Amino acid sequence: MPSVALSVVIVTWNGLRFLDACLRHVAAQLPPDSEIVVVDNGSVDGTVAWLIRAWPMVQRVLLPANLGFAGGVNAGLRVAQGELLLLLNNDAFVETGCVAALTGAMESFPQAGAVAGVLTFDHRPDLVASAGIHARCDGVALDLWAGRAVESLPAAPQPVLGASGGLALYRRAMLEDTGLMAPEFFSYLEDADLAWRALLRGWTCVVAPAARARHVYSATGGQGSPLKQRLLGRNRLRAIIRCFPAGVLRACLPAIVAYDLLAVAYAAGSRMPAMIAGRIEALRDCRLLLHERRAIQSRRMVTDAAFARWLEPAPPPWQTLRARRRLDALLRQRHDRGAGF
Repeated sequence: MPSVALSVVIVTWNGLRFLDACLRHVAAQLPPDSEIVVVDNGSVDGTVAWLIRAWPMVQRVLLPANLGFAGGVNAGLRVAQGELLLLLNNDAFVETGCVAALTGAMESFPQAGAVAGVLTFDHRPDLVASAGIHARCDGVALDLWAGRAVESLPAAPQPVLGASGGLALYRRAMLEDTGLMAPEFFSYLEDADLAWRALLRGWTCVVAPAARARHVYSATGGQGSPLKQRLLGRNRLRAIIRCFPAGVLRACLPAIVAYDLLAVAYAAGSRMPAMIAGRIEALRDCRLLLHERRAIQSRRMVTDAAFARWLEPAPPPWQTLRARRRLDALLRQRHDRGAGF
């Protein structure tokens, strides 16, 4: 069997309306020694029949039920043959030179296990939606440079905590070392959990500012949906318990508790029970999470200080709320204009 240098893994769930544009954009940029793996998460919108007819050359992984983003990614990674593994959201459309910029950055940084691309808003391609992951000492992991003007981005690759799963290039050797995404996360923050586990093993990540894709933000999960609220609340605590070294956890605990108390109060006042339910679910899973924590922490290769340097100070709560409202306003513009794919 010919060797494969690059595998593209795309997970879709009822995303037929985006998939053709996604595939056309990325296929046009791939070198000959590449493959595309599309994982269907039990779609009922005709995706599978359409794929067989319109894209017979792609490798298909057909799951009987929706395993979430994490489960779908893992299913695709297990069959992918490439030494480099590119994750791409089904509602993301790579711009010219994106794939070359990602692979070029990986070649330039041989110690890096991941390269983050830059996702822009589909309806506002002049603004960054995500350039990877950054995190705070209260355990909140966020989209790096969100809302920043694309024209202000640096020209050269920069070190970052981790890559967003919507546009991420991973080195196979890193994933063989860290393990794949945590399937129990289902969706949301599974990429942050992976980034922290990679950091614990001594891997680094860079962002390639020239690697860009337009993204229809929250097209699958729905911005502000109860499911998204529950998973974000649950998975943040799961990732903290699994990944934060003991010394870092002790130092960050006041900020973590303060954030959750404020979040629960906000959820109660705003009638958002899913935010509370997710946190309760994580606490109920503590015994399993502590078992996973022991396995993860037993293999760590970095000091507390090396881990903590990637945790920024927690801002005042009103700043977090204001940032969330700015994002909501930006996404309302998308609904007014419609997606431009």
